[in-house]
Amino acid sequence: MRHITIKDMRVRIIQVPVKATHSHGSGDVSAIGSVVLELTADSGHTGWGEASPWPVFTGTAEASATALNTHLRPHIIGANALRREQIMAMADRTVVRCSEAKAALEMALLDVVGKTLGLSIGQLIGGRRRDSVPVSFTVANPVFEEDMEIIAHLHGNGVRIFKLKTGFRDHAFDLMRLEKIRDTYGDGVDLRIDYNQGLKAVDAIRILRDMEPFRLGFIEQPTPRDNLEAMAAISAAIDTPVMADESVFNPREALVATQMRLADIFSLKVMKSGGIVRAQEIAAIAGAADVGVYGGCMFETGLAHLAGAHLVSTLPEIDLGCEFYMPSFYAKDDILTEPFPIRNGSVHIPEGPGLGMEVDTDKLEKYTVETLPVPE
Repeated sequence: MRHITIKDMRVRIIQVPVKATHSHGSGDVSAIGSVVLELTADSGHTGWGEASPWPVFTGTAEASATALNTHLRPHIIGANALRREQIMAMADRTVVRCSEAKAALEMALLDVVGKTLGLSIGQLIGGRRRDSVPVSFTVANPVFEEDMEIIAHLHGNGVRIFKLKTGFRDHAFDLMRLEKIRDTYGDGVDLRIDYNQGLKAVDAIRILRDMEPFRLGFIEQPTPRDNLEAMAAISAAIDTPVMADESVFNPREALVATQMRLADIFSLKVMKSGGIVRAQEIAAIAGAADVGVYGGCMFETGLAHLAGAHLVSTLPEIDLGCEFYMPSFYAKDDILTEPFPIRNGSVHIPEGPGLGMEVDTDKLEKYTVETLPVPE
């Protein structure tokens, strides 16, 4: 087959309700707001993609939707989906940034090609190395008693990795939560913390040394993304591994981060990097520099989580788990026809063609707040 031609596309903005507010060092989140891209090919198959931005992190859903519907649409309709890298290079030339929109485009192209050829996305991007990855749950409810109830429930279902969002209240609150979880579960859980850039460089090392007695798996992005020197100094000063998230979006930033020894670990995110393939490139740079990688996420439905699952299934460097918990443990509902596959504390990689699972169009319609019109 030489051509799989994209005949039509549709762009929707959706909002899915969640069970509780999640607080971070850079802001609160009380709903999952995403853009869903639907591509229809002449093969009769439909490819699905999701753009899941966060305004304080990368951008807005409206910007992603406009990038897809207005600026990229003329180049997508009539394109050969088998020429994915050519299409993605076009997207980079046409729209600056908007990494989530590009991730959604790549995801939908891979999905429609996989369905047409009868291959999973994992097979299309190199072949899986593992069938499951341990899942991490993020502890971020400002009402900590509610989080302790959720932790107990998840622990009973096999989850052993918990990441606390820190820095959105005072230092004493963070210490109290870590102490409570350690006292309750001992070393039977892997605890990590994430400041989402919430610390000032002048305070960071002193505060983080207070955290180290709790035997943390890593400390994520303590200081602002552009203060690379502070990140490098923190990594050199403390014993706990430091993970860079906001400081490493793309392969170029990953290269600089390895040269500066900015962090011990990189958080890989399909949304942040602009797609699965760019995230694989970041992982390759990390692997060459003996830097660990972790499967991170934004505020996503199960659709985007499927792309992340295929990504981490292919990577030799993934050994710290992933945080694809949103549709199972945070959202009140999802837009997939079946539950996102988490069992016994791990994400299990779908084996079907494309993303491996289908979108429930009735639920998609229910949570759609805007369907963008085709530009004249």
